[in-house]
Amino acid sequence: MKQALEKYRNELEAIRQAGTWKDERVITTPQKSRIDTTQAKQVVNMCANNYLGLSNHPALIEAAKESYDKWGFGLSSVRFICGTQSVHKQLEQTLAEFLSMDDVILYSSCFDANGGLFETLLGPEDAVISDELNHASIIDGVRLCKAKRFRYKNNDMDDLRAQLTAAKEAGCKVMLIATDGVFSMDGYIANLQGICDLAEEFGALVMVDDSHAAGFMGDTGRGTPEYCGVQGRVDIITGTFGKALGGASGGYTAARQEIVDLLRQRSRPYLFSNTLAPAVCAASLKTLELLMASTELRDKVHANTAYFREQLGKLGFDVLPGTHPIVPVMLYDAKVAGEFASRMLEKGVYVVGFSYPVVPQGKARIRTQVSAGHTREDLDFAVQCFREVKEEMGI
Repeated sequence: MKQALEKYRNELEAIRQAGTWKDERVITTPQKSRIDTTQAKQVVNMCANNYLGLSNHPALIEAAKESYDKWGFGLSSVRFICGTQSVHKQLEQTLAEFLSMDDVILYSSCFDANGGLFETLLGPEDAVISDELNHASIIDGVRLCKAKRFRYKNNDMDDLRAQLTAAKEAGCKVMLIATDGVFSMDGYIANLQGICDLAEEFGALVMVDDSHAAGFMGDTGRGTPEYCGVQGRVDIITGTFGKALGGASGGYTAARQEIVDLLRQRSRPYLFSNTLAPAVCAASLKTLELLMASTELRDKVHANTAYFREQLGKLGFDVLPGTHPIVPVMLYDAKVAGEFASRMLEKGVYVVGFSYPVVPQGKARIRTQVSAGHTREDLDFAVQCFREVKEEMGI
């Protein structure tokens, strides 16, 4: 065996021994609040990003079906060659209106949107100031650019001020503050009010990855800028259609006109990746139509979240505080979290144990996610199973 393969085999065995091995369970039904898997049937799904319950919505499915007759299956090209249809432009315009931004540029994923952002906008004479808990896609995107890098403690405005001061003293020209709108492992919401205040004081740009907020955070579901009262003060919003906005795939960057125009000219994932499939565009447009017509789904996910958080708290679980549908149940030990998740599936609830490197060492957890698709019966059943496994494991 080649030495490299032996090294990889040993590393894999170490992952298994540490209890952090990640299995991929196979779902045999469409994504929804109750699903079938190859291990169990009709289990309550408490770990999907399906916040608004739209992943299997009949109107989205119909819109996608109709798109195949009108637009075909795919375009076999990138946008600037021969990969732009009017459905792409319509989605960009509608999403820009929904988010109250100048313009939108589509990507194959939000990972690509973040990956193609920083190197386009920032050079060696510039600076990016990034929250320490930002998503991996922001971290990787920052690595691709040549700007000076500064990192501030999670949601710590005093430290953000210190890093902005350091960047200014270093002579940096363009300064860009990058943050998740909602930190996906904890459900914490970024202090966008404080961030925008500091950005205006220092003349910095503000970038927010709103993947875990667009569609349901804020009074009308416009995301964390609306929730925090800073609409119009955020320069760049990235996000995905793969979570609340239909649950399929695709990402976007919504921004000031000058920024979107520059991304169309120079952003590598946009210039060198295939066009977003027209069916995804059509279904995403239907999603936006539903959300602009009513806040019913947004209201339901928040009502479900408040109820579920309250019930878990009564059982004595260490649940990270907040109001977001991400509800992390802290167990701290990776093996305990893995066993807990396995026992939950046996009882009929689909959850996953999160451990290093997805979360820091010693911070293992069950990250539950509440959906508008959940019924009160679904939530009560999940709470009952949490109680039973807690008692069985002596936690």
